[in-house]
Amino acid sequence: MSAALRLAGVGLLLAGCSAPSPCGPSTATVSRVVDGDTIELDTGDRVRYLLVDAPETTQGHNDCYGAQAVEYNRMQVEGKQVSLTYDAESCKDRYGRWLAYVSVDGHEVNRGLMENGLACVLYISPGGMARKQEFEDYEVVAKTNRVGLWGACNPVTCE
Repeated sequence: MSAALRLAGVGLLLAGCSAPSPCGPSTATVSRVVDGDTIELDTGDRVRYLLVDAPETTQGHNDCYGAQAVEYNRMQVEGKQVSLTYDAESCKDRYGRWLAYVSVDGHEVNRGLMENGLACVLYISPGGMARKQEFEDYEVVAKTNRVGLWGACNPVTCE
């Protein structure tokens, strides 16, 4: 076998392996949903969804559509194994929570919250810069179609 062919085979093998994250865990089980945009893992770590700001339901808040965002989040992730993808530019927020895109069975929860009108875009530079426009587009579609909080809340508290 030629050296080039062996090298190509090694490259294919490596392509099938996922590199460890430079931030936090790449998979974990969700032990608890904190609110519409934050979860707690079985490791004790908290994860804040990148580019998502759901209406508040903690610390005495009961913002319009907050309960719906929490329920959606709970149905998607609680007790389930999730995949976590990070933006290497910012691994944690100022509260020590991992900043990540969270997926279950190939479905990204961050995106689902936006598409279902359960959250607003929250961009804090530099975290999420590569996908900022994509999430702004989800928000525009939800607003235009008056989906979720965009049709039910006046004012929209996460704006």
